[in-house]
Amino acid sequence: MDYLQVNRTAWDARTAVHVESTFYDVPGFLSGQTSLREIELRELPDVSGKTLLHLQCHFGLDSLSWARLGANVTGVDLSPAAVEQAWALSNKTGIAATFVCEDVYTFGESTTARYDVVFTSYGTVCWLPDIERWARAVANCLESGGVFYMAEFHPVVDLVTGYSYFHQEHPDVEDESTYTENSGSDVTTVAVWSHPLGTVITALIAAGIEIVHVHEFPFSPYDCFTGLVERDPGRFRLDHGGQDVPLVYSIKGIKR
Repeated sequence: MDYLQVNRTAWDARTAVHVESTFYDVPGFLSGQTSLREIELRELPDVSGKTLLHLQCHFGLDSLSWARLGANVTGVDLSPAAVEQAWALSNKTGIAATFVCEDVYTFGESTTARYDVVFTSYGTVCWLPDIERWARAVANCLESGGVFYMAEFHPVVDLVTGYSYFHQEHPDVEDESTYTENSGSDVTTVAVWSHPLGTVITALIAAGIEIVHVHEFPFSPYDCFTGLVERDPGRFRLDHGGQDVPLVYSIKGIKR
């Protein structure tokens, strides 16, 4: 199976749906609102004047939100439709950024550019079969002393929703609707892999990234899983046996 083509086709189809969704709220972004959430804004507070690489940037809302905060942003995504929309939003808003259509492995291994910050967030590593290769690609993109930051959905979510917590060689291949409220009958085939938290951390360390912190959160900033309850504004929680499920983790590291 050519997983890149399967997922590229899926994200090309999803982009058209996502741009029109209230979930992504493009009109709000165009009016000046940020698409960034409390976790990454608190933990990656100062990007002004820095070069920032956004890996798996989708159609660029977060990339352009970082650019609004003063970063010199490059966004990378494998979906031609998403990258086309990102360029359109950049042109429409007048927010300068660069967007590249390439898969994360190929870009990270071939680029000669080095960045002050490499950022990725919320539902990215599940699309990748080889987390060690991903970590090496991340490290290759960083300047010495540069910051890596990710906020990602916690792999425990996979377990409580019936999937493997541990990585498997072969992906879960599903026919599924996308997660936005306007998905309707939209169904695409996707290939995804689980990556345990320890495996992600170990891969980054092996690639030469010194871990500064690992944080876990009992809420998601997005209402994108079945059974979530918004107990506090913008914080969606999932109960399991009377306890909150960890829904997000973040990792910050420095390339030495």
